[in-house]
Amino acid sequence: MTAAPAATAVPGAVRRGPADPVKVLLHRHRQLCERAVDPLEIAAGLEAHGVTDRTAARFRHRDVFSLADELYARVPRDEDRAPAPAAPPPDTGAEDHRGRWQGAAVRSLTALLPGAVCALVLAAHARASGPLLLAVTATGVAALAAALVAAVRSGPLRAPTRAPLATYAATAVLVLYAAYGDGLLGRLIRGGLDAPWPPVTGPLLALAAAVAPAALCARLFAVRARRLLASSRGLDDFTARARPLLLVVVALYLAALTGLVAAAPLLPGTRPGALVPAVALGVLLFLARLLAVHGFPYAGSAALTTAAAAQVLACLSLLIGWLPGCGLVALPVRRIVETWGAAAVPAAVCGAAALALLVHATAVLGRASAHART
Repeated sequence: MTAAPAATAVPGAVRRGPADPVKVLLHRHRQLCERAVDPLEIAAGLEAHGVTDRTAARFRHRDVFSLADELYARVPRDEDRAPAPAAPPPDTGAEDHRGRWQGAAVRSLTALLPGAVCALVLAAHARASGPLLLAVTATGVAALAAALVAAVRSGPLRAPTRAPLATYAATAVLVLYAAYGDGLLGRLIRGGLDAPWPPVTGPLLALAAAVAPAALCARLFAVRARRLLASSRGLDDFTARARPLLLVVVALYLAALTGLVAAAPLLPGTRPGALVPAVALGVLLFLARLLAVHGFPYAGSAALTTAAAAQVLACLSLLIGWLPGCGLVALPVRRIVETWGAAAVPAAVCGAAALALLVHATAVLGRASAHART
């Protein structure tokens, strides 16, 4: 008579956790599952919360994608409970198709706008003089800034969150250095700022025109990554395919940017600049924006800020070297400029920052969670 309670207590003591472990996960991530538009969104969200393929095995699934499929199927959605919608009018499909084409056309024109504005401003700048030159410069800077803001706030270059203020300040410093930095270093090496010097405008035109291929490459990466996410059957499989895709996209942008930098001096009135610093700066800006688009703005901001600070410090070291007994401070930059030229400083700084950002982007953009729709 006393053995029965002990016998009934054994199963309860041995059982660990609920009979349906997926139900616990569903309760924990219910908001994610209800908001997701497809199972891929759930898979990306689970990975962002630290769920891996090995974790999915504990929930009796072979990988995160299989687990996401079940979670998506279990969650009732508003459209499942709502009554069937009325039949759409006959021309709804045509209107949607026309709207998509109009949206694509607007995004394309917006991406081309910075290059067009910059070309017009440089053409007017080459023909102006005196007070008119100052007015053309101020108007052109304002128009170009507005065109760039419009380009990065719409289309493939639009980020889900605002970039840190340091990003805008660092970008402005880097662009100003691309125009005036080499001339400034040359005068500081010679020991005097006796007269103003004209800006190097070729790299500015190339960087403005490169917004269009940057938008195209960002769109290509986003679309292809989503397709890889749909066809992959495991997080490791997706990562192994997404990382080469990123390198291909960066290589495409690099080729387009190199061609634009080489062709920019063909515009009358444009002053050519060194190829390598302009290309390195363009790749750095592209990677920073690509990371921001996918939800990682702070890494790009840190890289841009570091590069801008390094270039400013290079100029300050030469200024400090003018002081009595401070010549050693300017010696490293002076040796670099005298050996390889003034362009070696921005080439080394922006190239190193771009390479470090590429390594970081290869790591974080190879995750499924970086490609969830926002």
